[in-house]
Amino acid sequence: MNTAARHDPEMSRPQLYGGFGGFARPPYSQPTAYGAAPIDVGKASGFFARTQRQRLNVVPICQCFLLPWLLFCAVFAAVSFELHFTSPGLCWAVVGLALLAVALTAGCAAIGAWRKYRSAGAGNYSAFGVDAGAAHPPTWVTFLALSFLAAWVLAVVLGNMNFWTNMQPYYDYHNLNSHTSINPARMRGQEFMDAGRVLFTNNSVLDLRRSIGFRNLDTYCVAPITIRSEDQGTLLSLESYDFWAVGLDCCQTHAADFHCGEFDNPQARQGLRLLRDDQRQFFRLAVQQAEATYSIKADHPLFFYWVSDAGAEVQTFRDDGYRYFLIGMLVHFAWQLLCVTLAIFAFAKLGHL
Repeated sequence: MNTAARHDPEMSRPQLYGGFGGFARPPYSQPTAYGAAPIDVGKASGFFARTQRQRLNVVPICQCFLLPWLLFCAVFAAVSFELHFTSPGLCWAVVGLALLAVALTAGCAAIGAWRKYRSAGAGNYSAFGVDAGAAHPPTWVTFLALSFLAAWVLAVVLGNMNFWTNMQPYYDYHNLNSHTSINPARMRGQEFMDAGRVLFTNNSVLDLRRSIGFRNLDTYCVAPITIRSEDQGTLLSLESYDFWAVGLDCCQTHAADFHCGEFDNPQARQGLRLLRDDQRQFFRLAVQQAEATYSIKADHPLFFYWVSDAGAEVQTFRDDGYRYFLIGMLVHFAWQLLCVTLAIFAFAKLGHL
């Protein structure tokens, strides 16, 4: 037999070896069962088609990775820091512009999806029900819109938490005045309504014997700030106790058991003003309870956290605010990287890269 005929791919096995009933094999077809039509591999579609290797479209991938993270950082910074404190209207205008960008991106995704639906309705359908000749669906635009929305929501929520917990107290303390050499026996609370940080005289101490707590879910603890006599070292009784050290859940309700802040630090002589209005009324009730229990008077009580370095405590608020902002940036960066990576694998399976 001819050698060329032996290797002819168009010849069936019986015909190749000279057997009776041989037939020519149809080109580019697969063997089929008796009575079934051959399947053309070159025209197969859907799950049976051999998909070509997809090339990564780097530009939309980079956009979907960087743009949501940049939007998150911008909104997070606007809501967290000084702009929110000095110009809240401008701050929320920036947040609104960011939301407008989210809405525009979502609109582009919706328009692209509508166009895909229209083209799929008029064209030929593949195994997935999508027009095989239509343009690629806007998968990355949809992903970008969803990433923008998630970044915006997270930035607003986390930014408000960071602002009210850390940065707003820091700005408040810096806007209030600092006073030194305050003598609780000679000075009254009305003189220091604008006090944020105070430094008491060296002989100022806490009168733990007259401390008390008021219970309302939390225990609001108060202890009067008085002075110690220089000759005998005894605690002096004051005409009006206008300066009080405070704390939460650090005492018993009906006993002199105050252990809040640096109550046992002999170097503590400074006070950091209580700023929370929602707590002030309960501390006033605790003072009224102390007045009735110990037969003392407090004409105009001011509340302070008893510390050794009020300036360092204020800087702690700022440091915590910047640290949480940096952590939020890094965590969102990693989160967005993970989402984009998962989207690449998902779109690669769908052939939408």
